[in-house]
Amino acid sequence: MSVVGDGTEREDAGVDEPGWEVDPDDEPGAAVVAAVGRQIKAWREAAGMRAAEFGTAMGYSEDLIYKVEGGRRIPRPEFMDGADGVLGAAGKLAAMKADIAEVRYPKKIRELAKLEAAAVELLTYSNNSVEGLLQTSEYARALFAMRQPAYPQEEIERAVAARMARQAIFERSPAPTLGFVLEEVALRRPLGGRMVLRRQLAHLLVVGELRNVTIQVMPMDREEHAGIDGGIQLLKFKDGTAVGRSDGAFGGRPVSDPKQIWILESRTSMVRAQALNPWESRAFIEQVLGET
Repeated sequence: MSVVGDGTEREDAGVDEPGWEVDPDDEPGAAVVAAVGRQIKAWREAAGMRAAEFGTAMGYSEDLIYKVEGGRRIPRPEFMDGADGVLGAAGKLAAMKADIAEVRYPKKIRELAKLEAAAVELLTYSNNSVEGLLQTSEYARALFAMRQPAYPQEEIERAVAARMARQAIFERSPAPTLGFVLEEVALRRPLGGRMVLRRQLAHLLVVGELRNVTIQVMPMDREEHAGIDGGIQLLKFKDGTAVGRSDGAFGGRPVSDPKQIWILESRTSMVRAQALNPWESRAFIEQVLGET
């Protein structure tokens, strides 16, 4: 289910392409991109090529070459493959794609992805929209496009790619236990348009078939609701520790103190008990899909 894309468009003309600039506040990521840029420059100079010649051979502008070599632009995987071939690096530059993949997304998303990759259990309650791990790319793109102040298009694509990459959690082995509670309103609000919603609902039915995944719906007619203060995320790890956060508790900050985790666990358990059970929820999603 993972999706990778960096928003950089390749052009034949000698103009700079839109793409992902390096976040200066992301020191670890910036250091990796700078190191990769130095390696590309070293290989180019060893090959006796000027930046303009290298750009022409690659099909990119000279300005982009300088930005990549200077550590100011994150090179996409096909750039590294192309540079490897043009400069005769025998796989040494292409091998650095793995290093770049670690820093292609914003720092806070990388940190969240690492936690999700280590979790043995993940429980979430999402109130305003479909939970990010369950979103289709077009649904996610519609959500990011609605943000105000408006995101630049390249940042929208970067955010979508980062969100899709997190869905690698569904492919993990051994599989973690994943539980989601979604509000009925999130299943009915046609964010991005009715067809986007239909495909999103269909996607929920597919993901819900996974044996390690539980999807529940909180109907709008519930008179008691433990999640009324906002969304909840709870991740549990093999060593018995946990990390969680809730919009309505502890200032919305991530917490790991056992007493605070107990509060979030209690709230999450009550939300799951108040929601429709998984079988009722599946039937409910199918009904909404038929009505949409």
